[in-house]
Amino acid sequence: MSDTPVPPNPNTQVLQHSQSPTVQQRNGKTVSQSHCEMSEIVLPNDTNSLGNMMGGRLLHLMDICAAISAQRHTNRVCVTAAVDSVKFHAPIKEGEIVVIKSQVNRTFRTSMEVELNVWAENPLAQTYRKCNQAFYTFVAVDEHDRPIPVPPIIPETDEQRERFENAAKRRELRLLLAGRISLNDAQHIRDEFI
Repeated sequence: MSDTPVPPNPNTQVLQHSQSPTVQQRNGKTVSQSHCEMSEIVLPNDTNSLGNMMGGRLLHLMDICAAISAQRHTNRVCVTAAVDSVKFHAPIKEGEIVVIKSQVNRTFRTSMEVELNVWAENPLAQTYRKCNQAFYTFVAVDEHDRPIPVPPIIPETDEQRERFENAAKRRELRLLLAGRISLNDAQHIRDEFI
């Protein structure tokens, strides 16, 4: 049995050897280019004794979805640097379909914020409800596992621009709480705290 080559996707832009990554980084990418959507049915092995999807299993799937968004944006290997603001609004039951959607909200020098939203779809009852939301921070790395600069993100809609601005505030709050910046250095949230 031989490997059959996958036909090229006409929507995929391939960098030629003569192009350097810095050309791509200057150009940036849109939020929609980083979009990822995953679906998976919740099986008995995924649940706790109440018949609800285990939080750790859901976080595992969310991490995969977020990594796909980060890697689509950077075309590099990306690693999870932080997970914060995970909100569990409602349980996802056995037999339901978990739907996870992610996109890059904003990039910084070597890191990016990826937003995830999770829904539970019940195909029998024909319902669809939001269950979770989280923000992950990913860092792009080179072949030596060192952080490298990432392309800028280009928000195209008002909603994407609002997420872009809010991502800067969340990043400053994370850095402030970690003691890596002072309140005076937090230009996006300073006035709200003072």
